[in-house]
Amino acid sequence: VQLQASGGGLVQAGGSLRLSCAASGRTFSRDAMGWFRQAPGKEREFVATISWSGGMTYYADAVQGRFTISRDNAKNTVYLQMNNLKSEDTAVYYCATRSAGPASGVDRYDYWGQGTLVTVSS
Repeated sequence: VQLQASGGGLVQAGGSLRLSCAASGRTFSRDAMGWFRQAPGKEREFVATISWSGGMTYYADAVQGRFTISRDNAKNTVYLQMNNLKSEDTAVYYCATRSAGPASGVDRYDYWGQGTLVTVSS
């Protein structure tokens, strides 16, 4: 089972990035998927999660209204569109999957990707 996150980079405050997470090794179409992030010196935190159908999405308060999670089950890929980025969004972003409904707890997820670094300059 592999989750490959990509799309990170350096962006100015107010800019946008779209992260992708491609899954392989099993069928994820019935799994919830989530995005988390970890800033230097901080614990990993929840960002967003999406149900297997895409019909339910949940966001952390800090990103609500700026980030959008979506998925394409035909491509086994989940996306995170990040708009109006702020310096406090700087972190390594991880995707994860669980064989159940959406959840925000780090310990609720079964498989994790390697992370992609997002740096927002002010």
